[in-house]
Amino acid sequence: MFRPIADIKPGPSLGFTFDGSPMTARAGDTVAAALLANGIQACRQTPVSGAARGPYCMMGVCFDCLVVIDGVGNRQGCLVPLREGMRIETQAGRRHPDGGQS
Repeated sequence: MFRPIADIKPGPSLGFTFDGSPMTARAGDTVAAALLANGIQACRQTPVSGAARGPYCMMGVCFDCLVVIDGVGNRQGCLVPLREGMRIETQAGRRHPDGGQS
């Protein structure tokens, strides 16, 4: 469903991991766009029911793209530019800024 536009000349790629799996994406992509381009459709689980959620609005309004980036939770993947070597993880439930969960 989601894929890069074929007419855009590919730029340099960046390496990152998602839940420990190595992946690559285009420089200039956001974390959410990079996950979608790699076929990842769910990046968090809701705190109440554990339902899988994934990027939806892609502009910072819906909070469905929350992920853990380099150990810091509650990061909106659609607003964070991808950087080389990022460690991105699925966010399970609610995550406190100090890294703890509830």
